[in-house]
Amino acid sequence: MILPPKPPARPDRVSLRQYLKLFRQDILSAQPARLYRAWMAEFRTPFFRSYLVNQPSLVDEVLKARPMDFPKSDRVGEGLRPLLGNSVFLTNGAAWLRQRRIIDPAFEGGRLRDTFPAMWAAGEAAVARMGTGEVEVEAEMSHAAADVIFRTLFSIPIENEVAAETFHQFRAYQRTQPILNAAAFVPLPRWMPRGFAAETKRTARAIRGLIETLTAERMALIQAGTAPDDLATKIMTTSDPETGECFTTEEMVDQVAIFFLAGHETSASALGWTLYLLALFPDWQDKVAAEAEAVLAGGMDFAVMSRLKLARDVFREALRLYPPVPMMVRETVRPERFRDRDLPVGSQVVLSPWHLHRHERVWDNPDGFDPGRWATENGKTCLREAWIPFSTGARVCTGAGFAMVEGPLFLAMLLRAFRFERIDGKDPVPVAYLTVRAKDGIWLKLAPR
Repeated sequence: MILPPKPPARPDRVSLRQYLKLFRQDILSAQPARLYRAWMAEFRTPFFRSYLVNQPSLVDEVLKARPMDFPKSDRVGEGLRPLLGNSVFLTNGAAWLRQRRIIDPAFEGGRLRDTFPAMWAAGEAAVARMGTGEVEVEAEMSHAAADVIFRTLFSIPIENEVAAETFHQFRAYQRTQPILNAAAFVPLPRWMPRGFAAETKRTARAIRGLIETLTAERMALIQAGTAPDDLATKIMTTSDPETGECFTTEEMVDQVAIFFLAGHETSASALGWTLYLLALFPDWQDKVAAEAEAVLAGGMDFAVMSRLKLARDVFREALRLYPPVPMMVRETVRPERFRDRDLPVGSQVVLSPWHLHRHERVWDNPDGFDPGRWATENGKTCLREAWIPFSTGARVCTGAGFAMVEGPLFLAMLLRAFRFERIDGKDPVPVAYLTVRAKDGIWLKLAPR
């Protein structure tokens, strides 16, 4: 049986120093193999206790039943705050609730139909840009996903000067910033420097400055009554129903930064891995290509999304095997008891889509690629209880529906135009930095269909 690549697990016992070194390099291969079978595992450091939770009922308890009792841990924010500020991805409590009240209306079901023409145009542009021969598809998908964000958010293609420079700076930021920095492991007072690389700070400032330019320009158009009806306009003109206040410019910069990170970085990861999987399993690729030819022949129409069923199932399976965000960290605000263990206040509760999605006691054929699983009883049950690439519950990713349109649509458009083949000796090695990416990119051979 052919199995998609999976990071090697570390030895079960290593020193704290060894663990931190491995973690900084790649958080996936820093974990022991037993996490693929354990319902719960405890890790102790001199500064905090961490509990990785895989049991679906406990994941449900944290994310669905009592989300406000398990706020996001500041340990994640330590690494991302230079870029994301106080965005909805990092806030908790009343601040988070207010942000979601303003943001969520822009991503309601009807708005997906409104953004579809921009997605379609970005897909056509991606097909036109793609070359043939050996292509690094992860980079191409980063370009395409960024184009989607700029077209749907600000009604500009990535060729726009500010959009292109933002994309360039973000690529530079990705190469310097791990998902967690040293302050995530060692509690530091607020006044103490966080040890960010100079390039990380420079690119974060540059990105935020470019976003501020776009936001100011959009505010001027809103005030003049000439703003396009896109996501930026919707968010910037939506007031909090409880306070009547809209986002300030600084708050909008924070939110656009996370839209770009979540909507670009995670989509690029998911699309790159999906194309690799289809190159590895050409029978599924041919099925999706045939579906795409039949469904897309009539041109742009939002109704095609309900007919791209194979593309959806393949994309869903890729998100299972390679969830873009491999781990989520919550914190206890009161004593808890999970599986006969006491969790003190301040404990880190780690929810790992990577391990849950491959859990040997939850899934049939957990490491295999099988888009047909979603029609089985095991697949249907796991889809409800153990598939969380966008998180779940109150803090589910705002753009989850957006991503489940973008992903299958792009797959269909690309596979209708090209055949993707794996290259001997160039199979990708998954690593987790900001998201689950390939260590040296995802190289595939492309030929016109």
